[in-house]
Amino acid sequence: MLPEPDIAAVATLIGEPARAIILSALLSGKALPASELASRAHVTPQTASSHLAKLLAGDLISVTVMGRYRYYALKNSEVAQALEALQVIAPAAKNTPSRRPKIAPELCHARTCYDHLAGKLGVALSNGLIAQGYLLKVEQHYELTAKGATLAESWGIDVGLLKKKRRRFAYACLDWSERRFHVAGALGAAIAAAFFAKGWVKHLPDTRALKVTDAGVDMLQRDFGIALSDVM
Repeated sequence: MLPEPDIAAVATLIGEPARAIILSALLSGKALPASELASRAHVTPQTASSHLAKLLAGDLISVTVMGRYRYYALKNSEVAQALEALQVIAPAAKNTPSRRPKIAPELCHARTCYDHLAGKLGVALSNGLIAQGYLLKVEQHYELTAKGATLAESWGIDVGLLKKKRRRFAYACLDWSERRFHVAGALGAAIAAAFFAKGWVKHLPDTRALKVTDAGVDMLQRDFGIALSDVM
């Protein structure tokens, strides 16, 4: 018989405000140095080091050493999914202290959720893929239709390779800002990678918020009937 998951241990790790900010910063999918994470959490480097050590011990993050520098990232997509789910149920902060960053409107418009598209853009695209017959939503996951596979291949996505991965192929991730679903999983990550590769979106500086480029606006309008106002 499997032991009960120790939810309290994970909750204790995530529940400390500075650690929560650090984890939220890593939702960008980027590996960040301790100095930047300390700055974002408004703590000293020594305090950040202590928090990072605890998150490493709790298996929520990983570290890559490059010379004298250490870069931290979320352990995997499951950690990212759990954090996104917590953002959905978390209440709005009351009397937000200065140490906590305010949510920029750009994050609600378009952002990355670890390695897939989220915000208004992610939700609108998911709905567009369903409306155009590229995806079918079945309970809490998505199925790619034959038409969808053709579209994916035109975007440079190897569907066969994605399905061989141990990671879930395509599941419905509840968007914390929109309270509706967007596509996550291996397919969601591949779609986001295609959007970056084709120049349809680009990262805004120092954030996981995205800008939809002119080429992206044209594609969304032409192929999905999604206007810029739908993602702003």
